[in-house]
Amino acid sequence: MSVDALPIAASERAIAARPIVRAWLFSIAFLVFAIVVVGGATRLTDSGLSITEWLPLLGAIPPLNEADWLVAFEKYRQIPEYQLVNKGMSLEAFKFIYWWEWGHRFLGRFIGLAFFVPFVWLLITKRLEKRLIPHLLCLFVLGGLQGALGWYMVSSGLVDRVDVSQYRLAAHLALAVAIFAYLLWTAFNVMPHKGSDVAPASAQGALIVCVLIYVQIVLGAFVAGLDAGQGYNTWPKMDGAFVPSGLLAMEPAWRNFFESALTVQFVHRTFAYVVVVAALWHIARAFRTAPEGAVQLSAGLLGFVMFLQVGLGIWTLLARVPISLGLLHQAGAIVLLGVALWHLHLVRTK
Repeated sequence: MSVDALPIAASERAIAARPIVRAWLFSIAFLVFAIVVVGGATRLTDSGLSITEWLPLLGAIPPLNEADWLVAFEKYRQIPEYQLVNKGMSLEAFKFIYWWEWGHRFLGRFIGLAFFVPFVWLLITKRLEKRLIPHLLCLFVLGGLQGALGWYMVSSGLVDRVDVSQYRLAAHLALAVAIFAYLLWTAFNVMPHKGSDVAPASAQGALIVCVLIYVQIVLGAFVAGLDAGQGYNTWPKMDGAFVPSGLLAMEPAWRNFFESALTVQFVHRTFAYVVVVAALWHIARAFRTAPEGAVQLSAGLLGFVMFLQVGLGIWTLLARVPISLGLLHQAGAIVLLGVALWHLHLVRTK
C-alpha cells in the first residue's frame, strides 16, 4: 500500500515534504548502487585486503605522507595475500589497490552521513510521515550492520587465506542489495499511486521475479568470490557439455554449490535460465491482462533490461571477466532488480 492510501492522515507539512523525501531516498539508493559497483571493483582488482585495520572514524584519513604509506604497506606485507601472491609488490602498486579499498570504505561513511543528517533534520522539523520513521530507522541500523559485516568479510582474508571468504562476500553483497531494494521500495511508497486493476496473480508473479533476480545476484557473489568466471569460458556449453561432469566431486555434496568453481558457475548459468523463463512468463501475462500504460511500459522495460543483462553476462564470460565488463554486469544486475521493483510497485493491488 502506498503512503497516499494510508488510513492515518499525514500532516500538511509532511505531505508538502514528500518530494524532498523522495529525492533524498532515491539519492541514497543511487549511492548504494555506486558503492556496490565500487565494491565489485575492489574484488576484481584484488584490493579488498589492502587495508588491514577497521578504524570507523580515523580510517577516513588516508596516508598523508611517505612515512604513512610505508606504515600501511608494512601492515599489508604481514598478511598471506602479500606473502603468497603479491610478494615483491612495489609501493606504487600497493597505492593503487589501497585507493580502491579506501574509496569503498569512504563512500560507505559518506552514505551514512548522507542518510543520517537529512533524516535527523526531517524528523526534527516534522517533515516525515510517522509510518516512514520505523522503516528509516531500520535502514539506518542495516547500514551500520553492513559496515560491520564488511569488516567481518575482510578479516577472513587476513590470517589463513589469500582472499576473503566467499560466504562472507556473498553475505556482504546480499545485505547491500537488500538495503538498495528497501530504499527504493520506501521511496516508491512516497510516490502517488492508487494501485492497479491487474489480477492479484500478476502482483505475485512480479514479486517472484524480484526474488529470483535477488537470488541470482547472490549466486553471482559466489562466482566472484571463487573467481569462477575465470574458467569455463564457453557458451552455451560448459567444459564441452551442457551438463559438465564433476559437479558433485566434493564431499559432502553441498560444498560443491558454494566451494567448487565449476558447480558455482554452472548454478549461476542455470539459474539465469530460470529467471528468464519466469520473467518472460510474467511479462506475457502482464501484456495480456494489464491495461495499457505504466504497467505494460514497466513490463516491457523489464524484459529489455533482462535481455541486455543476459547478453552482457555471456559477453563477460567469453571475455574472461575483464574489469570493465565485470563491473557492467554487476551494475546491470542491480539496475534489473530496480526495474523489477518498480514494476512490482505498479502492479501491486489496492
